[in-house]
Amino acid sequence: MKKFTAVIIAAAIALSVFLLPGLQVKAAEFDIDFETHCTALYLENIDTESVVYQKNENERRYPASTTKIMTYIITCENVADINKTNVKVKSSILHMLDGTGSSMAGLKEGETLTVYQLLNCMMIPSGNDAALVLADYIGNGDINKFVEMMNAKARELGCENTHFANPHGLNDPNHYTTVSDMAKIAKYAMTLPEFVNITDTVTSDIIGDDRYLVTTNSMIDPVRGGDLYYPYAKGIKTGSTGNDSGYCLVSTASKGGYTYLCVAYGAPYEDEEGENYENGAMLDSISLYDWAFDNLSIKTVIDKNDLVKEIGLDFAWNKDTIQLSPSNSFSTILPDDVKIGSLERSYSLPERIDAPVKEGDVIGTVTLSYEDQPICTVDLIATENIDRSELLTALDGIKNVITSKWFLLAVGIIAFLIMIYIIVVLVYKRKKSSQRPVKKYRKF
Repeated sequence: MKKFTAVIIAAAIALSVFLLPGLQVKAAEFDIDFETHCTALYLENIDTESVVYQKNENERRYPASTTKIMTYIITCENVADINKTNVKVKSSILHMLDGTGSSMAGLKEGETLTVYQLLNCMMIPSGNDAALVLADYIGNGDINKFVEMMNAKARELGCENTHFANPHGLNDPNHYTTVSDMAKIAKYAMTLPEFVNITDTVTSDIIGDDRYLVTTNSMIDPVRGGDLYYPYAKGIKTGSTGNDSGYCLVSTASKGGYTYLCVAYGAPYEDEEGENYENGAMLDSISLYDWAFDNLSIKTVIDKNDLVKEIGLDFAWNKDTIQLSPSNSFSTILPDDVKIGSLERSYSLPERIDAPVKEGDVIGTVTLSYEDQPICTVDLIATENIDRSELLTALDGIKNVITSKWFLLAVGIIAFLIMIYIIVVLVYKRKKSSQRPVKKYRKF
C-alpha cells in the first residue's frame, strides 16, 4: 500500500511538472492566522501547482542536509541501474568527515553496497558518509565534478538563487538556496525512481539486520516522533547545522485528495543557554498543512464549456455578434468560502471582429483575479464557424470608397470644375450676345 501511494504521488508530481507549466498561472496567496518560527517558508498545492503561502521565499539560506535531495537527483540520473550498480566504500572518503560531527549512516571501510542501498543510507538517517561515497563514485573520484553537476542541474531547473559547494550540506559561504528554489528541486526529485518511497521510510534493515537505518524525520515516525508525528506527512528530508542553518525541513502531506509541498528553513535551533528549541520547521509545516486542509479547496474558476463573452461581428449575413468561450477549463486553490462569481474578470478583446471566423480561433484573453491577485489568464476562442458575406463585403467596399476623403476630394474638384465651366459658358454667351450688330428694319 505504501509503495502504491508513492507511485500515485510521483505520478501527480510528474503531471504537474510537465503538463501544467503551459498554462499562464499565478495562483493567489493567502494570509495565515498564526505565528511562525521559520525565517523562510513555502507552501504549494502540487495538484494544481498553486503557491498558497510564502515568506521570504527568495531569501538565501543554508539548506543543511536538504542538500541531499539534489545529491539524490544527480546520482539517480547518472546510474543506469541503482539496484545492480555496486560501489566500494573508500577509507579516504570516510575520513573526510573526521571532526565534523556529521550525521552518519555507519558505513564501513572497504564494504561494497549498491547505489540503492547508499541512497537509503543518505536519505533515511541523513548519512553524510553515504553522500560523499556517491559523489566520489559519480564524479569518478572527483567530488568537485559532482558538485558542478549539482549546480548545472539547479540552473536547468530554473533555480536562480542556488549554489552548492558540497553534496551533504555542511555550511559553506558558497553553499545556499531558497525555499522557492528548493521546492523546484524537490518536485523534480519526486518524479525519479524510488525517491518518494525511500524518503518516506521510517526504518530499514537494507544494509543488515544489526545496522538499522532510522529516519531523522519525526513527522513520519509514529513511534519516536512524539507530538511532532503527523499522520498525513510523506517524507522528505530534514536538515540542520546548528544555529547557522537552524532547523530545516522539506516535506509533503496528503489528505482528502489534496497534496501539499512545504519547505521550511531557519527555525531557531538553540537558546542562549545552549538548550535546543523544539523543531520549529516541523511545527510550522504541521500548522501550514492543517491550515491548508481546513480552509482551502480546489475550485474550477473557469469552464471551457461556458459562454463568457459576446462581441460585435462584421460581414456576416444575418449575424452581428459572436459568442466566445475559454480555450480550456482552469482549476486552482481558493478559500472554501470564496464564490466563483465574486472573482474579478479583466478582458483583453477587440470590440468587433470581421468574418470569416473559424471555431477555435483565439480572439483575446480573460484574466481572473482574487483580491487583486491574478489567478490565471485564459485564451478566449470563437465557438462556431462563420462565413464571410461577399455582398456585404462589396457594399462595405463601395461605402468605404464613397466616404473616403480622396473620393470626396475628387467629387469636390469635379463639382468645382463643372461650376467653373458653367460660369465660363455663361460669361462667354453674354459677351457674345452684347457684340452682335442690331438689325434695322425699313418702313413701308
